[in-house]
Amino acid sequence: MSIKTIVFIALGLLLLYLLFTVGAPFLLALVVAIFLEPLNQLLMKRFRINRLVAATVSSSLFTVILIGLIALLGVKVVAELIAFFKKVPNYFENASTLVDDLMLRAQSAYQNFPPDAVATLEEWLQGLTSTLTKMVGSLSNSVIAFASSIPGMFIFFIVFLVAVYMISFSLHTMKATVLSLFDEKSQPQVSEVMDNLKKSIFGFLRSQFILSALTYIISLIGLLVLDVKYPLAIALLIIIVDIMPILGTGSVLVPWGTYLLLTGNLYAGIGLIVMFLFITVFRRIVEPKILGDSVGIGSLSALVSLYVGFKLVGVIGVFLGPLVVIIYMAARKAGLFQTKIRL
Repeated sequence: MSIKTIVFIALGLLLLYLLFTVGAPFLLALVVAIFLEPLNQLLMKRFRINRLVAATVSSSLFTVILIGLIALLGVKVVAELIAFFKKVPNYFENASTLVDDLMLRAQSAYQNFPPDAVATLEEWLQGLTSTLTKMVGSLSNSVIAFASSIPGMFIFFIVFLVAVYMISFSLHTMKATVLSLFDEKSQPQVSEVMDNLKKSIFGFLRSQFILSALTYIISLIGLLVLDVKYPLAIALLIIIVDIMPILGTGSVLVPWGTYLLLTGNLYAGIGLIVMFLFITVFRRIVEPKILGDSVGIGSLSALVSLYVGFKLVGVIGVFLGPLVVIIYMAARKAGLFQTKIRL
């Protein structure tokens, strides 16, 4: 493999990373624009209008439907979120009081113990206190991260909607522009790679949506069974935290469940811990299968790409890992990367 090829691969991987980070609203807008393209073609043929008008109509229709769904489903969720965030400081204050009370009770209980036993118990209690503090802090960070991300989510949403219009206007010329960067002899292969990528990436995004939807449904059912207040809002918080870097469902459910156990609410505390374990096992079992079937790669390849991507670049790698495999498979189908190992 030549140095030029290696440089192109490195630049391509960097571009993918940027697309899934700072370029996420534009990548999502591109996906939506591709979905709207058949409607654009239908409008242009049926009503004999130009592309600008057709793209404006289809994009506006998408925007109205999206905002309508947000208005219908989001009103209750927002109301629950506001009520939940108002009570969060009380939860943290109660947790701190609980930890202090436990420490005082423990100290009064072992005062007559031998010095060595007292030292060992104090060390153990300090470790327990530190663990509880970290767990409460983790839940606090999860809530703060969600609250602080709301302005960014609003900006993301506005940029995404504007990008949908702009990309829909120029989608028909984007492929030709990309192909013009390559030599004429290479353009058929590049075009085939792009077509394969479109099918696989749509499958990949569909699989991620399915996984998030299933996680939300499981979380919502679990919270309803446990008779937890604000189930819609908390289930949404679990999903948002789950896709954030470093954080996961355990960042919400484990500290919360532990707190309820310590305050005597055994039913809800054990239920939250069991729900966390069930969601974790469920995702680990189902994710490779759904991902493999959606993008056309084997379950083992999907699992390896998920793990390696996560270890290399964090949560973003969960998306990038399988995508790199998708691109490689598409390139091989188009006749690229056919190098064989010679002994």
